Amino acid sequence: MLTALLVIQILVFGFAIWFGFFLLARDIHKSGLRFAGLGLVAYALGLALDMLTPYAAQPEIWMRWRWPLLFVPALCWFGATLYLLPETNPQLGRLANLGLIPTILFLCGVAFITDLPINVNQPEYWILALGVGLLLAWALWQTRRSAIPRKPFVWFMVGTLFFGLGMGLLLLPIGLFPAEIMLLAIGADLVVLGLVIVALDAFDEGEALLPDFIRSFGFSFFAVLLFGGQVALVMVLSEGITFPLLTLLLIIITSAVATQTFSDPIQALLDRVIFARFARLRQARAELRAAGSALPRVNESLDLEMLDEAEFARLTRRALSHFGDLQRLASSPLTRLAIIEARLAERGGNDNTLERAAELKALLTEGIARLKPRDKGTFGTSDEWRYYNALYFPYVVGLKPYSLNSDHELLDTASQAALEWFRANVPERTLHNWQNAGAKLIAKDLREQIWQ
Repeated sequence: MLTALLVIQILVFGFAIWFGFFLLARDIHKSGLRFAGLGLVAYALGLALDMLTPYAAQPEIWMRWRWPLLFVPALCWFGATLYLLPETNPQLGRLANLGLIPTILFLCGVAFITDLPINVNQPEYWILALGVGLLLAWALWQTRRSAIPRKPFVWFMVGTLFFGLGMGLLLLPIGLFPAEIMLLAIGADLVVLGLVIVALDAFDEGEALLPDFIRSFGFSFFAVLLFGGQVALVMVLSEGITFPLLTLLLIIITSAVATQTFSDPIQALLDRVIFARFARLRQARAELRAAGSALPRVNESLDLEMLDEAEFARLTRRALSHFGDLQRLASSPLTRLAIIEARLAERGGNDNTLERAAELKALLTEGIARLKPRDKGTFGTSDEWRYYNALYFPYVVGLKPYSLNSDHELLDTASQAALEWFRANVPERTLHNWQNAGAKLIAKDLREQIWQ
């Protein structure tokens, strides 16, 4: 029979794995979303092992894999917290990106090569617990200087406090509450962190969150109900819970959620295989997917005419950062500018999501071109060139001067000279400041065109 505790654990597992995948699918390149999502996925895996261990023939094997998953959510919480720190600490985010993932892989590697699980009777356990506790305490102390709005900040601080208490009660042999209850409570804290991070990201991008949230959850819920419900029915009607059936149920839940939350990249991969000889068909399907994904994110309630100068400049900066990604650009609220609609009508273009994104891209390109010094060649290094260089070459040309993995072999003479100049004379932080200043000029130019 399915016990009440096991049913709750399965429901919590399903929600945690969906929310983790949802955060990763929203934008895996952002450290806040990435670490919050990975923390929820690691928590869901730990909860799955906790459910499977009592029904396993050799529970010690599963216990060996369970202990690193007690520490991974805390490490990911630390990584996600750096997203909330002021931008004056960019090196901290880079340190987290470079250090946390190898640390997590190291913990999993230790679990793989050791014969016994690390437990409270071993000094390694206490060293890990102390290290994780110090990281959480440092992150909590640093976020006091965060500039995020008060209400999300309060939610985050409360969530961090209860998360730290829950981790302490779970990792330390105090025994005040059953381990299963503490594990479920930690899941609620991780969900609070994820909600704060994704809400702040949506606000920062000027996007709507609720429609995208409901769409992803609804599709995943019905997929799990359709496929996982069949296995659950067999478990209810059978004589008892077995390890293979419970494993199958958890795998089906994970697969059903993954196919829904990552449907766009999965379909793109299948299109490359199935329609390998039909390039135009692949492109058309990609555009339709991009439009479909962007629509739930468009914040139609945002009144662009009422935005102050700073807020308009921030949204312009975000649009510039998505210059090469038409799908993300399509969700920008700037696509609803009246000038976009007027330009589409003037050239007889279709008034749809992708056409608006393409027109916004053209508008931004024109604004960047107006920053270029006139009649002074294609590239220069004097002060009058800095804002143009900072926007044109990274966004329009696609230069990634500080990336070691980028391919810059096919650049023209001006772009190659700009690449060498960036690397030799412009620190990454300086380029970031120039891009912010250049975005303010582009935003001012846009506002003058709108209200002229």
